[in-house]
Amino acid sequence: MKEFELINRYFKGRGITRRDVDLGIGDDCALVSVPENSQLAITTDTLVCGVHFFEDIPPRALGHRVLAVNLSDLAAMGAEPTWVSLALTLPSVDLEWLEAFTEGLHEIAEYYNVQVIGGDTTQGPLTITVCAKGIIPKGKALTRSGAKVGDWIFVTGPLGDAGLAIEARKQGLNITPENRQDVEKRFYFPTPRVAAGQVLRGLATSAIDVSDGLVADLGHILRKSNVNATVQVEKVPVSEAMKATLSEQERWPYVLSYGDDYELLFTVSDTNKSTLANKLKQYGVEAKCIGQILAGNGQLELTLRGQKFALPARGYEHFSNE
Repeated sequence: MKEFELINRYFKGRGITRRDVDLGIGDDCALVSVPENSQLAITTDTLVCGVHFFEDIPPRALGHRVLAVNLSDLAAMGAEPTWVSLALTLPSVDLEWLEAFTEGLHEIAEYYNVQVIGGDTTQGPLTITVCAKGIIPKGKALTRSGAKVGDWIFVTGPLGDAGLAIEARKQGLNITPENRQDVEKRFYFPTPRVAAGQVLRGLATSAIDVSDGLVADLGHILRKSNVNATVQVEKVPVSEAMKATLSEQERWPYVLSYGDDYELLFTVSDTNKSTLANKLKQYGVEAKCIGQILAGNGQLELTLRGQKFALPARGYEHFSNE
């Protein structure tokens, strides 16, 4: 199958059609109309087979995942997702694989009202680059630099499940089939907190999505905002699958350092704390308060039931062979 035949079969004419897309797939560029008094948010991620996903990942799950991780970046900025471009490098044309992959991609795109407006296809090692775009009311974008002393630190959901799914496979952890299914779903089909991100606009002082792990991602906020923080690790939410599989001591590296969970981590002033929690509940999100922002210059202190807590010197390296 030639490139244009592939594009016409699997991308052109599939999925939703937004009214703000003036020219979609089929020309040298796509043309879109950005609403007045809005800013355009743009994020790009490349996922490489064997680095960001296993070779035997179900293609429908991969189609979902490659877009979900980009939508999560938009959510962390408070953006409404709108358009996406896709660059797809394939070792060969596998029609059955492509059908399942694009089904997963179009499913999540339609759910979040996102139109695929262009991209590229080429031959080579399996690599997928997604450029997602969204719109934000001018001046309302969430950033990593707004945390203030006294703000409370929240996270929108349990952490560590994606890491547990990966390590259950790599290490052969003793995990029940039901719990394995639960954590693999969290890894293969992450849920970008798009609605929550839009609720945070005007209420949260800073935000980021948890892609590299709680400690690393909170560190980005602390350095950008030039503040310190304390986190009570026993307050970080974990799933029932995590509790059933690992002891408290065993789970902390997953919960605090692993990443790939795509929950939102954000800070909010004492004044807006209750208001924000109530608004998020309307969207089925029960954010948990895990710590507080302090004066300082980018340092994080972890405590466990009032005692200082230190993580192991080295966290996990995703898909490493060491």
